[in-house]
Amino acid sequence: MKRPEILSPAGNFEKMRSAILFGADAVYLAGQIFGMRAAADNFTVEELREAVKYAHDRGVKVYLTLNTMPREYEYELLKKYLSELRDIGLDAMIIADVGVLALVQEMIPNMEIHISTQANATSAAACLAWYRMGAKRVVLARELTLDEIKAIRANIPDDLELECFIHGSMCISYSGRCLLSGHLVDRDGNRGMCAQPCRWNYTIRGYEIEEEKRPESRMPVEEVNGETFIMSSRDTCTIEHIPELIEAGIDSFKIEGRMKSSYYTAVVTNTYKMAIDSYFSGNYVYDPAWYSELESVSHREYASGYYFSDSKVDPNLTSSNGYIKDKAFLAVAVEYDEKRGLMKMTQRNKMTQNDKIELLTPGKVGREIESFELFDEELNPIESTPHPYMNFYIRSSEPMKVGDIIRAK
Repeated sequence: MKRPEILSPAGNFEKMRSAILFGADAVYLAGQIFGMRAAADNFTVEELREAVKYAHDRGVKVYLTLNTMPREYEYELLKKYLSELRDIGLDAMIIADVGVLALVQEMIPNMEIHISTQANATSAAACLAWYRMGAKRVVLARELTLDEIKAIRANIPDDLELECFIHGSMCISYSGRCLLSGHLVDRDGNRGMCAQPCRWNYTIRGYEIEEEKRPESRMPVEEVNGETFIMSSRDTCTIEHIPELIEAGIDSFKIEGRMKSSYYTAVVTNTYKMAIDSYFSGNYVYDPAWYSELESVSHREYASGYYFSDSKVDPNLTSSNGYIKDKAFLAVAVEYDEKRGLMKMTQRNKMTQNDKIELLTPGKVGREIESFELFDEELNPIESTPHPYMNFYIRSSEPMKVGDIIRAK
């Protein structure tokens, strides 16, 4: 079997570094315009140039999201943007709109084209149409079952790659094409500005729905056959199904989460890499600790997406509101002081000398640190790290490497 690519989110440079350190084969990111995650930090053109060099120096590919649907008046800006991107060295652009596709092919003829999930490709016929227009890869609609993906793989050329989301948030809409955010707060989800109204807290007042922060704007409730519908979806988690996904012929395993933390990126990338490594070792055994790792990041209730269920019957709705909080991300290792045997850390959340903590390092699940000492930058012993992003030193019972993460147990 062909080893699938692990494609990780990179909402900013720090998240990209985490993704690469913890095993990503490729990252996807956005510039500051024409991407579907406008609220992420994203990259200036110069930062994109630096990001591509950083990734390529480490053998990792970089894909740029260019997957909004521009209006007529935006095309002059798009042309200017593409002219700035010509010589950056991007490995591919992720595109949803056929007009954008044509313009990229005109202005950057050798650019590899990936078709975004926003294009709603649900059949071999759709994939073949994009292939004939020059696409190298199609990111399939998230509504497809694994059997449907297998059928598509069997009916397209071997050199047309398939990419699928294997972990992260889902939308209660058709491949993310939801109008709710634009309708309620004039923030168009199809133009990168989704306010996520499907996650808000709603209460039924008689025959109307009231949102907790907008009590003056009630919406009428209509019942169909005695039912109403809640809109918040479970998160996808497929860690228990890695062999089936690999054997279905999926070329790229995509992790959702450009808006999530660098800790999220590290943990999720690391976990799926361990599972894929196990499969290709020839001695695959599912490790329940992988699921525990994915439980350690902020998420909603997990489900296996629509790979094994019909989205028309099972919308993967949550049974409770809100997120399941992650384990506290306490610090990241930034530099080793070989002379003193101390690791310099940058604080992310306060930790104290009495905390139970775990070390997360690439290729391994988190493990408890039995004992440790803390020092300030002048090497004075300290009991805690109270200041945001302060630098400090640690001596621990576990060896550490630059980039390793300390989290609460």
